[in-house]
Amino acid sequence: MAKLMCLCFIILAIAVAVSADECEGDRQAMIKECAKYQQWPANPKLDPSDACCAVWQKANIPCLCAGVTKEKEKIYCMEKVAYVANFCKKPFPHGYKCGSK
Repeated sequence: MAKLMCLCFIILAIAVAVSADECEGDRQAMIKECAKYQQWPANPKLDPSDACCAVWQKANIPCLCAGVTKEKEKIYCMEKVAYVANFCKKPFPHGYKCGSK
């Protein structure tokens, strides 16, 4: 029984690590391809590039949103983030919370 519990713990730890790596990869790709379309000031809103939209389409948005802090919201305009999401045809569901928005 102890071996089974140990095995379950190891599998869970690996799953968490893989998930964290995926989120970090998405975060880095988002910074590289989309940051300039999502930073302050709120206007003007620029249409994002095809590369940015490709990142949006593949990204684990709930994982990325979980990492949005007040400090990050000083850099990234959540209104622009929503604009990019809509433009890239992967909008946030109505009532979805990402950061403080």
